[in-house]
Amino acid sequence: MAKTWLSITVELLGGRGQRLWPRPGRTFALGPAHTFADLAEAINLAFARWDLGHLSVFTLNDGSIITDEFNGPELGNSSFGTLQEVLDFERVKVARTVRSGEDFRFTFDLGDEWEHLCTVNPVKVDPHALLGAKPAQPVAYWGWGAMPDQYGRRWAEDDGSSPVPPDPGPDRSRAPLIADAPSFDRVEVTAATGAGDADRFLDAVFGHDLDAGLQQIGAGMVMALDRHRDRAETPALSVVNRLTFRAFPGDSELAEGLLAIMRGQPSPGLDIAVDLQMLAASLEGTSEDSSGGYIDLVTGDVFDAAVIDFGDEEIDVEAEPDRWLGFDRVEPGEAWTDMSVFVARLHQAELRERGRAAVEGKGAFQRFRTFIQESDLSDEWSLFSDDRELGRARALLAENGIRVV
Repeated sequence: MAKTWLSITVELLGGRGQRLWPRPGRTFALGPAHTFADLAEAINLAFARWDLGHLSVFTLNDGSIITDEFNGPELGNSSFGTLQEVLDFERVKVARTVRSGEDFRFTFDLGDEWEHLCTVNPVKVDPHALLGAKPAQPVAYWGWGAMPDQYGRRWAEDDGSSPVPPDPGPDRSRAPLIADAPSFDRVEVTAATGAGDADRFLDAVFGHDLDAGLQQIGAGMVMALDRHRDRAETPALSVVNRLTFRAFPGDSELAEGLLAIMRGQPSPGLDIAVDLQMLAASLEGTSEDSSGGYIDLVTGDVFDAAVIDFGDEEIDVEAEPDRWLGFDRVEPGEAWTDMSVFVARLHQAELRERGRAAVEGKGAFQRFRTFIQESDLSDEWSLFSDDRELGRARALLAENGIRVV
């Protein structure tokens, strides 16, 4: 898709008699068909307004006012100030009204006067490239700063003058964390994927924590998109967003492949049926003597160098050099990085501190194994480390122009 959408930066100047600096802001993408009413709704949502029963007004740099049909005549018939043209923001398209580099104002609630500076950025954007899909409404895709409550409340019962109550600390019984949701069942996911049962696969991932095993559900999501597109498209887009946010090795390659499928486009690279798990095992080293291996670019078979060296397999790389892709075993530092990242993602502060102590200094691998066993984290670590290894294997293939989705 061409770059046809506007990019508009909106900064909150202030409200309720206070000016803000630095100014919190958000940058929005909006399409040719979006109206000022659509933009007002998107701004109020992104700026954390929860009581929307107030007037929203845009003021253009030529003095024109754009607001709702009900309040427009009252503003236009004012006995004070300059004579202003008032337009219905349900009808006026933003893209047809403002130009690149122009500023205009947005005011929410004429009583508290939450005033915003809106700037049309000079570069247009492609929603598919930027967001992964074409949204129905304007969407904030960049932002900064904390948004003040529209009534200045700091907690539910705040009247604006009460002293801040003491912090009671975390209360997990009242607000369970999403992170406490159970991880998906890898056996069930693998079985459903192998059987080509999209509903069974989706049932196995809905309601579960996926973030530690996104690489391991990639193949199943591809199958589900092929077999049950209507039900699979929304969770597939969620997986793409999670992969993009997580940004582990191989995540961008898997996200790119899933997006290509959803758009009906071919994924980049040569389509070879490589066993990703076998490649990951060879990359990580099946023994202390492992040094890497080879991929057969015709069959997709993976041969570990240790197996070849001991004569269990015979391949002649020199006779057909174009048929074989050689690879080296990953550096030991990758395994240490996996441990460090795993520890940083633990939700309990006490576990994080113990984990950090375990991975620092000489003897880190043995201390980490002990930490995992004593903390009853074996299943979580297995899921996480397998995902990192699969991601490295996927990234290696992508670097060599091989499509693995």
